[in-house]
Amino acid sequence: MKESLDITMRSPFLTTAESLLAFCELSPDNAPYGLSTPRFPVRVPTGFAGKIIKGDWLDPLLLQVLPRSEEGDPPPEHYGSDPVGDTGAQVACGLLHKYHGRALLLATSTCAINCRYCFRRAGRCEALPQDGSRDDEVLSYLKSETTVQELVLSGGDPLLLSTMRLKRLVSGFATISHIKTIRFHSRIPAVLPSRITPGLLRLFSSAAQRFSCITVIHVNHPREIDNHAIKVLLSMRAAGMLLLNQSVLLKGINDSAQTLGELSERLTAAGVVPYYLHQLDRVCGAHHFEVEEKTGASIINRMRTEHPGYAVPRYVREVPGAPGKIPL
Repeated sequence: MKESLDITMRSPFLTTAESLLAFCELSPDNAPYGLSTPRFPVRVPTGFAGKIIKGDWLDPLLLQVLPRSEEGDPPPEHYGSDPVGDTGAQVACGLLHKYHGRALLLATSTCAINCRYCFRRAGRCEALPQDGSRDDEVLSYLKSETTVQELVLSGGDPLLLSTMRLKRLVSGFATISHIKTIRFHSRIPAVLPSRITPGLLRLFSSAAQRFSCITVIHVNHPREIDNHAIKVLLSMRAAGMLLLNQSVLLKGINDSAQTLGELSERLTAAGVVPYYLHQLDRVCGAHHFEVEEKTGASIINRMRTEHPGYAVPRYVREVPGAPGKIPL
């Protein structure tokens, strides 16, 4: 745990809209859009905030993390607190089983960064306690479900757990013979790259001797991937990780073929496959980020004419009850 705590001390977080605006040299008196005091807390690593262009209210990184008054608007039709059907898929503490062959573990409820469009912002499902008190419940279910070959660690952000805690979890999963793949979903490489320590890389390397190891990073804009992030991603690849990216299509942030094309170029240069472009999950408080599907389809079609196939993500939506992601 000491390693994780030391990282947090070296990478303080901005936890109010006021501190975020002050850091970005912005005055609320000059805001071109409404601001709000949010129910969903503000949490932004200062390293990520340092990538925001000072004095720019429309900076695409700022817009991902700054609470705006639209969050408090009455939600449009089809918006809710559980847009992807997590609650109906919970089979054990923190464990969701939606799709054939794989299960998803909410390993923690904490993220390194609170994105305003987050589909789990309402916190409808209980995450696995970090003290290990419910681990046996999860392991028991996984042992009994022999069709589960892949375990997805999500949250929150699983890489925000201490290396020791992650090691205990991975060691437990290693006792289940039918689990062949472990997949981590994380914003850490882009928003808090200092968390990817030598100790964590050794854990990845060790896990890769037993499992196929995948990390899906969540990056929406090319400026999120600076030289530090590239170095970290290359080190994860060297430790045996297959790296994929998934983005969310966000209004005013990445809703152009040029921006997403630049993102794909930076991803592939760092050894990351641009895997998914998600249509926004319709969670209450995030409707102002939604881009029309026909616009998203037009962006992807243009990308296909300008980039090789491996650099064009799959455009998808998640629908509760569907057997997998729905292509758009």
